[in-house]
Amino acid sequence: MNKRIRLITLLLLFSAVVSVPAATSGEWGKPLGAVYDGPEGKPRPVTPAPAELGPDERATTAVFERATKSVVFIANTAIQRDFWSLDIMEVPQGSGSGFIWNQQGHIVTNFHVIYGANSIKVMLADRTEYQAKVVGADPDHDLAVLQIQVPDNQLEPLAIGSSHDLRVGQKVLAIGNPFGLDHTLTTGVVSALGRTIKSMSNRTIEGVIQTDAAINPGNSGGPLLDSAGRLIGVNTQIVSPSGAYAGIGFAVPVDTVNRIVPELIKHGKLIRPGLGVSLVPDAMAKRWGIKGLIIGKVTRGGPADRAGLKGARETMAGRIQLGDIILSVAGKPMNTVDDLMDVMEEHKVGDRVSVEILRGKRQEKISVILQAVN
Repeated sequence: MNKRIRLITLLLLFSAVVSVPAATSGEWGKPLGAVYDGPEGKPRPVTPAPAELGPDERATTAVFERATKSVVFIANTAIQRDFWSLDIMEVPQGSGSGFIWNQQGHIVTNFHVIYGANSIKVMLADRTEYQAKVVGADPDHDLAVLQIQVPDNQLEPLAIGSSHDLRVGQKVLAIGNPFGLDHTLTTGVVSALGRTIKSMSNRTIEGVIQTDAAINPGNSGGPLLDSAGRLIGVNTQIVSPSGAYAGIGFAVPVDTVNRIVPELIKHGKLIRPGLGVSLVPDAMAKRWGIKGLIIGKVTRGGPADRAGLKGARETMAGRIQLGDIILSVAGKPMNTVDDLMDVMEEHKVGDRVSVEILRGKRQEKISVILQAVN
């Protein structure tokens, strides 16, 4: 009997617990789901927007709306054979940005964006896609020119600015496709000028623009614009321990771009002036304790040959006799091969330059007319 009474008592207690009302909300003691008509239960009133955007916002918006029509998305794919099935397939290698250079369908981007590509697709602002061909490339400056076949009236080239008159602190805008997110705008300022960076070919790119406008993977090849929407640089590299934006981005200056791109369109490569010599590697000259550029070989019939410069040669005794040592070119000291390349960047084919050499123990100055070299 006692067991039966205890069982009934437990059942009564359990049903009492189950029948307790659910947790309340809103005003204290009011059950959940009860109607509440207070102001906190309604959307807040919308604060009216200003009559118009501020001057800086209007200018930024106008630049973006105008320039974004000229910015393209570039997809780089490679052809690979499946190990097991031996089927041929296209494999995405990466993506980047670019911009329309002219109405003939030429598009400028970074060389590293299209490096190793078997197929390149370009998507315009209106989402139309085109197969692109590589017209020319300059790995030393990380620049490349593509071309797509599009009716002229469908393309809007970017306005070209200048980079020699840029000032630290002036506003810049970057448009690109970071992480595949198309037509992304970031803003910042010119953080520094005259920086140097290394290209994929390990050549130094001079006069580079540093900016704090956010540049991430996928922005490469996109335009860096001034506040008027003119092209002032091509976004190329970032400095970041994580691989993403860290406040330091670099752009190839437009003065360099505007000089090289026409050459790539006409010749498919940059036509460089040169002396017509092969130089001993810097590391070997340093090991020998020689300051200057050691001429290893003079191209027969080239400008250096006609000017009388001499390369290394083998003596009757079978020993190697060093050739002339270049101390300066156009008045600038020569310590590395990069120094000579930088001087050549400032000249063109047909220019006459003064070359100071050390021949034996005697210094001489020789005039050389620069010619096109491969």
